[in-house]
Amino acid sequence: MHATGPVTLATPVEHRGDLPTEADIVVIGGGVAGVTTALYAARSGARVVLCEKGRIAGEQSSRNWGWIRQQGRDPDEIPLVMQSVRLWQDLSRDTNGALGFQQTGTLYFASDAKTLAAYAGWAATAADLGLDSRMLSTADLAEMLPDANAGWTGALWTPSDARAEPWVAVPELARLAAREGVTIREDCAVRALDMDGGTITGVITEAGPIRAPRVVLAGGAWSATLLRNHGVDLPQLSVRATVGATDPLPEVFAGQGVDDRFAFRRRADGGYSLAPSFDHDFYLGPSAFRHWRGFWPSFRRDILSTNLRPASPRGFPDSWTTPRRWLSDAPSPFERMRVLDPPPSQRFARRMVQQFADAFPSLGPVALRKSWAGMIDCLPDMIPVIDRVGPLPGLVLLTGLSGHGFGIGPAVGRAAAALALDQTPDHDLSPFRFARFTDGTQRAAFHL
Repeated sequence: MHATGPVTLATPVEHRGDLPTEADIVVIGGGVAGVTTALYAARSGARVVLCEKGRIAGEQSSRNWGWIRQQGRDPDEIPLVMQSVRLWQDLSRDTNGALGFQQTGTLYFASDAKTLAAYAGWAATAADLGLDSRMLSTADLAEMLPDANAGWTGALWTPSDARAEPWVAVPELARLAAREGVTIREDCAVRALDMDGGTITGVITEAGPIRAPRVVLAGGAWSATLLRNHGVDLPQLSVRATVGATDPLPEVFAGQGVDDRFAFRRRADGGYSLAPSFDHDFYLGPSAFRHWRGFWPSFRRDILSTNLRPASPRGFPDSWTTPRRWLSDAPSPFERMRVLDPPPSQRFARRMVQQFADAFPSLGPVALRKSWAGMIDCLPDMIPVIDRVGPLPGLVLLTGLSGHGFGIGPAVGRAAAALALDQTPDHDLSPFRFARFTDGTQRAAFHL
């Protein structure tokens, strides 16, 4: 595990596969969802090409917290993420333990009765689905984290939750997919879908066309940009989240935990990844104004933790200067921004370090070795789309993982591969329908 931080544009290109003229499936996007979609489709015998505009895991898939979390999920996601934990176990074996996968558990700390009650209600729902979550008392916490001094009065605990090293795991999964027959090409943007008579017949990349009857769009924060060029509107926005890594420190807990101020995860190198629990930056752009009604309930709930920025930086998906339409024979927005690499919030970084140090005073001074940020793509109800797109026959959309993508990635990738292959997915995907945003069935976002 030689990598020490997120993948960036400076990371050398590893995958330079020659593009075939034809394939069974083309996957757009080299994050965890796209990579696992390609892997599971190849394992079903399909000829698969994965095109990534920049680097494998260059965006949110190497910038996240590294949690493989069943705890606290929307109830509709729980069966998927429970399967995902099992798939992570299998993939860890397939890669000889190279993913950094460990089942060390998740703690949600509470400091008041209202929060404890909410956690207990969710735990009852999870128990009905077979998850091992349970409530812990103050005494339980004192035994589990004897060095903590944060005023926690209890916690929600899921011992089967896991962690992995995101900037190591996703590139390793891509190597696994390549060994199993997937053609992967980095620095290769898909400029447009190739259409004939209203049906997808492949993609047009910057390196030329690929004919394919099925395309899976797993473009993260860029998915809505590509769809909009084809006249399809997806209510997708992105927020900037800051994360940091400490130098090696004594172990206060082997897993991961979060309260209403900060989150932490033990890393394989002996340090901790830290992040603000809820605080994030939101850049205003054209899509923010177009979709404000759908996002208003979540924004109103999180208004105190949302730091509004006046405009998206140049080249970002929702920048005022990013083209909404372009021709397939000219450079696209995806080539102009190979890797979306926003600067971290130093204010958030300083605060989360201090809060972590205050909670565990036995550690002494805590300093960040490195900090970074990522753009988390979100949908109004905070659950993904995993569905065929009716207006674009032949397209499967897998996007809007809303900050949950790393952990749930293998299961949603497997589901998307099944859809692309006209197979029956393992789970009921009706909650993740694309049409819910237009047919009146979109529900409010789940918040624990």
